[in-house]
Amino acid sequence: MTSHMITADSAGTWALGDLTVNRIGFGAMRLTGSAAFHHGTPSDRDRSIAVLRKAVELGVNHIDTAAFYFSSLRSANEIINSALAPYADDLVIAAKVGPLRDYSGQWATWARPDQLRGHVEENLRQLGRDHLDLVYLRRSEQRWDSIAEHFGALAELREAGLVRHLGISGVEPRHLAEAQAIAPVVSVQNRYGLGQHAPDTDELMRTCGEQGIAFVPFFAVAGAGGAKAASTDHDEEVLAVARAHDASPSQVRIAWTLHQGPHVLAIPGTGNPDHLTENVAAGALRLTADELDRLNAVHHKAD
Repeated sequence: MTSHMITADSAGTWALGDLTVNRIGFGAMRLTGSAAFHHGTPSDRDRSIAVLRKAVELGVNHIDTAAFYFSSLRSANEIINSALAPYADDLVIAAKVGPLRDYSGQWATWARPDQLRGHVEENLRQLGRDHLDLVYLRRSEQRWDSIAEHFGALAELREAGLVRHLGISGVEPRHLAEAQAIAPVVSVQNRYGLGQHAPDTDELMRTCGEQGIAFVPFFAVAGAGGAKAASTDHDEEVLAVARAHDASPSQVRIAWTLHQGPHVLAIPGTGNPDHLTENVAAGALRLTADELDRLNAVHHKAD
């Protein structure tokens, strides 16, 4: 498919509360290096800045980031600030709080409820903003059976004006109802993709669609590679669909994700300007019913 003329509005829009975004967004995790966090080598800062500015030129108005997205030399939030401030009125920046990495880059103890204000304020400081458009509570699967106390702390920050909208991440279906009893939830962000099948997450995605809540998968393109690298292990069905559309396997993975429902958003990340253009163009890829059936079968047989 021809990619260079396609913009982020090709997949349509969705409302995060009172904020309308194009369904193709941008994940900032890979701005900092060849792989996320402490993996890989730090990125070229000027190239990362150029990628962000190109994303906005292509109509991307939804950026997903976090203060814990940094490598030994680069900070995703600092790069976003340098590239895009002063921010356009229609640009929505979402951040995640809960996890913490210390100055050496090692994962530290996750935040207590009373520490979440500090996490939000650190994102504000790095981004140079006075409020965050959307904040996700990233649940610690090992430690938090209930998210009520943590989510309640974020709800207080929303009332104080530091946060405009709230989301939850890394959760089970029961956590959505738990959070909604405290404050409105506009978005849910879980690991989800063509190559991963978790019945609970499929259920959560359907529930979000029924309730008009955005579902924002992460690692939809990276697959099993996760934070370290994008997947290069593609099922033959994915390759066949890619050939039929003269598209890349990554574009097929993004398109399949978007075809799961109008409430499903994509936030593919990259530090490569060519990959950025391809990712945005994937929003215009229209899969046939037969292709969707074949790809859905790949998803359901995945581990």
